[in-house]
Amino acid sequence: MLHFRRRAVPIGVLSAALVLAGVSLVIQHTPSVAGPPVTTTHSPLPPIATRTSATSALAGPLRVPPTATTTPTRPVPGFLHNVSAFSAPVTPGRIRIAGAPFEVRYDFDGGVGRPIADLAGRHELRPLGQNGGALRLVPQGSGLAVAYPDRCTLPRERDCPRAILEGLRDDSLNPGRRALRYGASIRMTHDDLADGANVLQKGYSVGGFSQYKLQVDHRQGRPSCVIAGPRASIYRAEPWINVADGAWHDLECRRIANRLIMVVDGVVRAWVPIPPQLSIANAEPLRIGGKGPAPGNDQFAGAIDDVFVMIGD
Repeated sequence: MLHFRRRAVPIGVLSAALVLAGVSLVIQHTPSVAGPPVTTTHSPLPPIATRTSATSALAGPLRVPPTATTTPTRPVPGFLHNVSAFSAPVTPGRIRIAGAPFEVRYDFDGGVGRPIADLAGRHELRPLGQNGGALRLVPQGSGLAVAYPDRCTLPRERDCPRAILEGLRDDSLNPGRRALRYGASIRMTHDDLADGANVLQKGYSVGGFSQYKLQVDHRQGRPSCVIAGPRASIYRAEPWINVADGAWHDLECRRIANRLIMVVDGVVRAWVPIPPQLSIANAEPLRIGGKGPAPGNDQFAGAIDDVFVMIGD
């Protein structure tokens, strides 16, 4: 027994040393199965700093990756579904005028999934169409514009497609004798021209009504501003320039106390004197692209954007 114990002790120590040496050798020469070490420069997401991290003071401010809710969405172009083929009946009642400065603007950037309303979400416009006439929202810059039916070449005008935008009666758009500015941006080509192409209007110039209107008349592509009083007195400011050249143009009409002014691309191009007592007030809605959806509507062809009406100083 004593002889066995003396030989067992060295053998056990030697065996343990051999085992430890083998393990160390295996660790040093065995490749890593996880691949190369991952550094922060290759991480798909920025490191998350916490108050308990020892390196948080060097990590800088916490940066949160943008989420889908913060990504801006572009407005959706496409066809607008016509609400009706006919104008809505005019609501009866005494005609009033704007009692304070008032403004509406339409940029049409809401897309086909939203109503056509002004920038404040009010004063909705409805698309109307006859004979298959339809309106489209088309890309323009970073937003959208309204494209109208192509100029009709059918033998009978009553068979032509027609489409406009029309609101409801809104007496807040009646300026009375107050200062008035209204206009739009348009794009037309020579093929879009006709004897009459109404950009926007409220009211009529005949029949004892009153009116303010922006149009592009004649085959020469001349823009003009028109206002009319209740006694069928019509005043027109029309410059001898052509805006039907395929480019976008900003058209604006300004009514001051005794003058009607036509502004094209920021430059005064024409003006006519008007009586200071002329008052514009009617029960008709605001219409864009024609005087209505019926035949003989002075249908606009081309594209319209950034429509506005401003009443008051």
